[in-house]
Amino acid sequence: MDLVGLLKSQFLCHLVFCYVFIASGLIVNAIQLCTLVLWPINKQLFRKINGRLCYCVSSQLVMLLEWWSGTECTIYTDPRSSLHYGKENAIVVLNHKFEIDFLCGWSLAERLGILGNSKVLAKKELAYVPIIGWMWYFVEMIFCTRKWEQDRQTVAKSLLHLRDYPENYLFLIHCEGTRFTEKKHQISMQVAQAKGLPSLKHHLLPRTKGFAITVKCLRDVVPAVYDCTLNFRNNENPTLLGVLNGKKYHADCYVRRIPMEDIPEDEDKCSAWLHKLYQEKDAFQEEYYRTGVFPETPWVPPRRPWALVNWLFWASLLLYPLFQFLVSMVSSGSSVTLASLVLIFCMASMGVRWMIGVTEIDKGSAYGNIDNKQKQTD
Repeated sequence: MDLVGLLKSQFLCHLVFCYVFIASGLIVNAIQLCTLVLWPINKQLFRKINGRLCYCVSSQLVMLLEWWSGTECTIYTDPRSSLHYGKENAIVVLNHKFEIDFLCGWSLAERLGILGNSKVLAKKELAYVPIIGWMWYFVEMIFCTRKWEQDRQTVAKSLLHLRDYPENYLFLIHCEGTRFTEKKHQISMQVAQAKGLPSLKHHLLPRTKGFAITVKCLRDVVPAVYDCTLNFRNNENPTLLGVLNGKKYHADCYVRRIPMEDIPEDEDKCSAWLHKLYQEKDAFQEEYYRTGVFPETPWVPPRRPWALVNWLFWASLLLYPLFQFLVSMVSSGSSVTLASLVLIFCMASMGVRWMIGVTEIDKGSAYGNIDNKQKQTD
């Protein structure tokens, strides 16, 4: 390992990133809370401000991926379709197999200049997570309970609020509902067999109702669906911990722009269309494993400097007072003070590990496991 690689793997560096992220995130959350007074006065101004505040937080994770680990992402797409990217609203259908697939989606949004306004259909529990969850609340993310009887009305109502959103956005939806694991795949294919649906080799059976209601509510304001199929070269198994350690990954993503008018309006036909889409995604993955490339023309959107600039701003603002505080504690010589300092570092260590653990596949959602088998309905 070279000197730079050794430096990137040091826990002290990880603590610095964690401290800057948590401190800046809580500051952003506090500012977002103050912006609530704008909602009844000027809703669109509230949305634009919170989009910028959201960027202050989410771009820090993109900075880790692009600038710290140096991960590269190549887009395979039709050059004619790429002219639309970043210039229109879109629903993004992304496979859910890797711990950092969401981060690759954010990286694409950042390079297209619309990271701050990116949306996602996420489980409701995330709304209560400090920093990310609270931030998402203020940028009108769509939260669901994964119980269709409860979500039917609430999700539709939230989606309709996005119809007058003032800036372009990407709305990300993982139709599989949970990350791919061999256990979940086995159960999912049992459900597919019971319903007479074709088997999938590299994906879980998509849950169609969330997608159908998203298309129905946003049809007139979202001109296209982006079908994204992500994979990593040389059988890489990327993790957030690997990114934090500065490990470089090589992502390939096949993006197809599908005009909204090509998607059926009828719910049953829309569901059948989505199942067919996942059969095609499965075929693309199979071809990738065989050849190492996706169809269409490779394209690497240029990396923008703003994620790095944003992190450097927060680091310069927050690290100096922290350094002064630590120096004063150490110079005091008090055993109680030093013990408190050790306790703070231990708590910080646990905090870093907890944040990483949230993304780990083996600690992911139980949604789709055997205990939930009877609940897997479209």
